[in-house]
Amino acid sequence: MAKIIDIQLDDAALPPPTPEIEQERKVAMFDLLEDNSFSLPAREGRAVPQGPFRLALSIRERRLVFAIAEEGGGQAGEFHLSLGPFRQVVKDYFQICESYFDAVKSAAPSQIETIDMARRGIHNEGARILQERLEGKACVDIDTARRLFTLICVLHFGG
Repeated sequence: MAKIIDIQLDDAALPPPTPEIEQERKVAMFDLLEDNSFSLPAREGRAVPQGPFRLALSIRERRLVFAIAEEGGGQAGEFHLSLGPFRQVVKDYFQICESYFDAVKSAAPSQIETIDMARRGIHNEGARILQERLEGKACVDIDTARRLFTLICVLHFGG
């Protein structure tokens, strides 16, 4: 039961994403809902909802906001993370994604594979940073962190 069953991105104020970014978003959301691990840690002896959860991600006042609700809609928690620790890795990720999307059109398979390996490495770094930032707030496995990092990228740069 410690999982996300619904996820909403507050991207209404963002410019329309490129087709590639829209595809990344759709895949990340689909994969996240298919398989994820998300729980809230115990806090000072208070009862903590066990899930499943509904998650709304947004950026407000230059902070990443996780608004968590129980399955029935009751508020389970909300926390805000500084975007500062994500800025460089998100920038690097978008640069390597752009190279990858360009390479897919005309590069040799070996070049595409090399760029994709670099892209995965940067993606893993973003997921690791997210897990660190979530420490004490929420527990996620690496695959969930990777998918959430993709969605953070979409919100961070606005497509």
